[in-house]
Amino acid sequence: MSQPRTGVQRQTVDLSQFPDLVVIYLGMRVRRLWGLRKLLKTGRQIQAGVAQHPEGLLLHENFVFSLVPPHVGMRQYWRDLDALERWTRELPHQQWWKEFLRDSAGTGFWHETYFMRGGMEAIYDDLTKPVGMMAFAPLEKARGKMFSARSRLGLGDSLVSAVIPEAELPD
Repeated sequence: MSQPRTGVQRQTVDLSQFPDLVVIYLGMRVRRLWGLRKLLKTGRQIQAGVAQHPEGLLLHENFVFSLVPPHVGMRQYWRDLDALERWTRELPHQQWWKEFLRDSAGTGFWHETYFMRGGMEAIYDDLTKPVGMMAFAPLEKARGKMFSARSRLGLGDSLVSAVIPEAELPD
């Protein structure tokens, strides 16, 4: 007896209520064995921050890119860049990001951001193997006009101060 054919139920979404929607993919990859500890600690910190329901965060999803080497990620949908940027400069996010920028502890971190109104930007910290756009686009140092997400997008200076000012980061 054959199964009745039901067809594919196709749906789409109406994003007209979200004209400034921002989608950000983030990932953390272990580069050294001791990086597993950093990955687990940072993961717990991120989950705790997301559990506080930051203003403007519409959805947070976790996923795994690979088990060997451990490489985990998340996708977040934000109402707008201002909300995302504000959250990155507030506690608890500010603290774990500051810790990472001082010592990646055997891990690498990246994000790629896509904007409803157009534009994309990305950052890759301490990654030895390419991921995402890093695999096909020329790399530049994240300095000057390439330092902040807002300036990489050509939107001028950030509305909030950097967690660690550019001048305080090592070359």
